[in-house]
Amino acid sequence: MSKQVKLKKGFDIRLIGKAEKKVGDYQPVKTFAIKPTDFIGMQRPKVLVKEGDTVKAGTPILIDKKLERVMYVAPVSGEIVEIKRGEKRKLLEIKILADGEINFENFEKFTSSEIKSASKESITDKLTASGVWPQIIQRPYGVVANPDDTPRAIFISGFDSHPLAPDYNFTLKGQSNYFQAGIDVLKKLTKGKVYLGLSSDEKSVELASIEGVETTNFSGPHPSGNVGVQIHHVAPINKGEILWTINPYGVVQIGKLFINGIYDASKLVAISGSEAKNPSYAQTYIGSCVDSYVAGNTKSNNFRVISGNVLTGEKINNDGYLGYYQHQLTIIPEGDYYEFLGWMKPTADKLSFHKALGLMSFLFPKKEYTLDSNVRGEPRAFVQTGVFEKVTPMDIYPVYLLKAIMAEDFDEMEELGIYEVVEEDLALCEFVDVSKHPVQQLIRKGIELIQYS
Repeated sequence: MSKQVKLKKGFDIRLIGKAEKKVGDYQPVKTFAIKPTDFIGMQRPKVLVKEGDTVKAGTPILIDKKLERVMYVAPVSGEIVEIKRGEKRKLLEIKILADGEINFENFEKFTSSEIKSASKESITDKLTASGVWPQIIQRPYGVVANPDDTPRAIFISGFDSHPLAPDYNFTLKGQSNYFQAGIDVLKKLTKGKVYLGLSSDEKSVELASIEGVETTNFSGPHPSGNVGVQIHHVAPINKGEILWTINPYGVVQIGKLFINGIYDASKLVAISGSEAKNPSYAQTYIGSCVDSYVAGNTKSNNFRVISGNVLTGEKINNDGYLGYYQHQLTIIPEGDYYEFLGWMKPTADKLSFHKALGLMSFLFPKKEYTLDSNVRGEPRAFVQTGVFEKVTPMDIYPVYLLKAIMAEDFDEMEELGIYEVVEEDLALCEFVDVSKHPVQQLIRKGIELIQYS
């Protein structure tokens, strides 16, 4: 019987604009891009192509000199039309003009029995050469895993509890055979277990019958779907240990590689948000340009486009590119205005974790809201106690951890749980923080201090 974990701490940000379970009628995407900035910890990228080169889906276009075995490949076939650089020649994007029909690099196909009999070394070589390896993320630090390591265990969260998150029952429909093959591959990479977290509140049709995993059912508000929270409650990480994580899409992509012998970067992306006229799903590939999903699909001319969700996503231009790990595009109103005494005016139309003067959203627990990007305040000293802990279902003290990071106190950071968290695990703290601290930036600063010390 599956283990049950009920989380009480956390907070669901209920927003208008969840994607309907249908594939929308969007214009075909013409350009795609791989952005080194999507891969946290990549410090020495090396471009393997030049402008004008022709590539196939699966052709290596980039490596990190720290992990030269790991190939970052083209998601589609076509022509390299731009290698975009920023200040000090920092590599920003490698853009590809896609062919009308995708052509693939061919890799060796495996049967189920061949996967189970293959060695860890041969599995690793295939994953790193084909381009799917970057889907595997290491804890601690939240960086692309080192293929030379052997993790204590591998964790997968089978549901997403972020605001307006895509429904995995829809995006993974009909792909359970690929997911099972991906699990069989991952089991070869660890001497421990492969853990799968599922939602107790919504049955997972595609993942419930997967074999070879230890399943835990989680219930409760966000961040119950965060893999870091699930690790904390199932098998916490200790100093000196290494765990790997991967999202369900990455598992499916591994399965397609071994069964079909191709690097398949196709995915369903949720186009969501209160500013989207027709929130739905788009069939596309990794790194797609978002102009096809934004142009003509907004309710006003003053909006913000976010690659990802409103808590952890990245603001991009209207013709920007979807992040490598993102399965969601969110369009919300821009918050470029000043509202005099906004938090004091009696209203039930603003969502707040706090039962503050005038903000009465707590009286309507099921209501959905339209929120914009206005932070409604300015940075100030920490003025509260106990609030961060109410939205963090982990046995850590977020305020003290953040203060230890600010003070660059390495011993305190380690004792207070820096190895257990990445940015998304404390993103809710940033949402409820009346002091307006950049919590996620601080967490990344602390991780880098520990990682490179």
